[in-house]
Amino acid sequence: MDTKFIGKKSAAAGGWGALKSCGKQLLQSGMPISGARTMLKANQPDGFDCPGCAWGDPEHGSSFEFCENGVKAVAWEATEKRATPAFFAEKTVSQLRQLTDYELELNGRLTHPMRYYAASDRYLPVAWEDAFAEIGSILRGLDSPNRAEFYTSGRASNEAAFLYQLFVRVYGTNNFPDCSNMCHEASGIAMRQAVGVGKGTVLLEDFEEADAIFVIGQNPGTNHPRMLGDLRRAAIRGARVVVFNPIRERGLERFSDPQDKVEMLRGGSTDIASLYLQPQLGGDMAAVRGMAKAVLAAEDAAFAAGLPSVLDHAFLAEHCAGFAEYRAAVEATSWAEIEDQSGLSRQEIERAADVYINAERVICTWAMGVTQHLHSVATIREIANFMFLRGNIGRPGAGLCPVRGHSNVQGDRTVGINEKPSDDFLDTLEKHFRFTVPREHGHNVLAAIGAMLDGSAEAFIGLGGNFARATPDSALVEKALRRLKLTVHIATKPNHSHLMPGETAFILPCLGRTEMDLNAAGNSQLISVEDSMSMVHGSAGINRPASPHLLSEVAIIAGIAQATVGSAVVDWAELADDHDRIRDHIEATIPGFENYNARLRKPRGFHLRNPAAHREWDTPAGKASFSCEALPDETVHQRARKGEGRFALQTFRSHDQYNTTVYGLDDRYRGVYGERQVIFIHPADLEAMNAAAGDRIDVVGEHDDGIERIAENFRFVPYDIPRGSIAGYYPELNVLVPLGSAGRESDTPTSKSIMVSFRRRKAA
Repeated sequence: MDTKFIGKKSAAAGGWGALKSCGKQLLQSGMPISGARTMLKANQPDGFDCPGCAWGDPEHGSSFEFCENGVKAVAWEATEKRATPAFFAEKTVSQLRQLTDYELELNGRLTHPMRYYAASDRYLPVAWEDAFAEIGSILRGLDSPNRAEFYTSGRASNEAAFLYQLFVRVYGTNNFPDCSNMCHEASGIAMRQAVGVGKGTVLLEDFEEADAIFVIGQNPGTNHPRMLGDLRRAAIRGARVVVFNPIRERGLERFSDPQDKVEMLRGGSTDIASLYLQPQLGGDMAAVRGMAKAVLAAEDAAFAAGLPSVLDHAFLAEHCAGFAEYRAAVEATSWAEIEDQSGLSRQEIERAADVYINAERVICTWAMGVTQHLHSVATIREIANFMFLRGNIGRPGAGLCPVRGHSNVQGDRTVGINEKPSDDFLDTLEKHFRFTVPREHGHNVLAAIGAMLDGSAEAFIGLGGNFARATPDSALVEKALRRLKLTVHIATKPNHSHLMPGETAFILPCLGRTEMDLNAAGNSQLISVEDSMSMVHGSAGINRPASPHLLSEVAIIAGIAQATVGSAVVDWAELADDHDRIRDHIEATIPGFENYNARLRKPRGFHLRNPAAHREWDTPAGKASFSCEALPDETVHQRARKGEGRFALQTFRSHDQYNTTVYGLDDRYRGVYGERQVIFIHPADLEAMNAAAGDRIDVVGEHDDGIERIAENFRFVPYDIPRGSIAGYYPELNVLVPLGSAGRESDTPTSKSIMVSFRRRKAA
């Protein structure tokens, strides 16, 4: 059996392996020296914001403020390789579709605007003016603006996103399918219900004061490595780090900081997790409910013994609503139910609760391991409930911290990318720009796909991203895109979404985050982004553009807008040539951006005030609100074990990957090399199936909608994961995620709750 792709896992995250990987990525870019110089400007006052993750930045101006994945993102963008018109002339779109994601994007940066011709099945160059004119003509020709879908990736700047939403609303629709629909939608919904604000309540400095940090459903070592530095510093000073994650992730176990010279020279590392618990998929809500049950039991015991209270009664009385009902719900939940659903023992959960009880200041962080389940909103409400018990919101070193993915996914929402905009925002927009705004709620990602499939949507414009590969049910999404009248993709590199063209299709190449955007006067334009801690800071590219034919995202949006709706409401060309004017409009229409241009030019930018962090609650009750929802009737792992040979699957990233972008084929933290079509599974589950490492199988979806979903030719990797739960990489496994399975209230695809079985493949 071929198991050569399974190798040794890194002893710790970071370390010399991270430095070696950085060097490899810079060499692969073809520009190792200039790439290294570029990295020195990452997250600096006179440089650019890293195009990778949305983890908060420390005080700008230190010598190094980047991580391994930041180097990968910059090297990927600053490569010397070019996908010129000659690249598209060599192969038909059908032939290009046979390339993997990795092979396709290795061809480098797009250099010219391209138009698809069905007769030859090829993309050919097109002039910018002609592209804008044809796009505008098709959009104007639709019988309703609601027949067009306007997608946004989290890499877009605040300025581009604001201009985009303004154009689309002048056009007449609120159809804004957004990448946040597929990741942290549940966080925003749950937190608005619980504390009145859909954003995290902590600053990066709070991690310096926390006594305990609970990390739930999150893998910072791969997804936002700079967070490991903050967890490491917290662990060194004695803070307890409690991890809930089905998978043993190296970065949450041990981290060797590449910027710590002594640790590097000694080959040492720092233990991160004080306690590492591995719940079953979908079991996080039960685990948190169990901790709350243990805290309430400790409160009763303290009261009986005449000891100080465990709960923060002053906070509960002054700032909370619904505590009595929540307490009753917790007491009605049995330990047997909690243990069965969480997959953890009562003793394990009580150990975690003891950490909470003995910590004065607690932060709870989470990511998509929590948000991509059927009951994600209820789970995040339960996390908030748990944090309310001891007043761990609205004071230094404590709070709620959803960790976003892409670098500006939070900022895009702040400046108006929302299919369900508030009346207050629309009223302000209407008054300021003097046009009648559309009031009907628009489409999110799943609704947009449904509209494409049933024919009610006829056009798609993607501001960045790789829609076809990021979304669930890949085969259906490909069908949906290819039946449209118009598809437009604003991008830096070729990706698979470009190979699913509509009747008329365009690829419009844009500047990257690292590249200079010069206006008509030759001045470098500044953009801005918002991180997970609501810090807004500026970014200005320093490199020459990859091609003289590139336009900024703002300029492309302005060109499409001008050709579609004209300049009666907005002078699009003026805004494209002066981003300060766009920021003036943001300041005039969105609270928190007062004196935007001046504050943006400060070294660290500025913080958008979070009322909940000041114990101001914009909820119907006017207080932080408990939820008393019962645990789910059944989670995916409980359903899976009822059927013979069924498993609960979650998708995740490899270490050589960011979202759908694949930088390489290795996952050294998990010990997999040169292979992506793998399934991580408990060794005892392999033995029970009479299977072995390296065996080839097809993974078969078990959703009950009559659609056959198969991911072909995968191989087993034995791993430390709960029995009955398995894991593998997206986008390869997105074909198994059903469109019809979405989070309650959030409508987020349930990519961490997929029921599957296996089908053996015959040996080659």
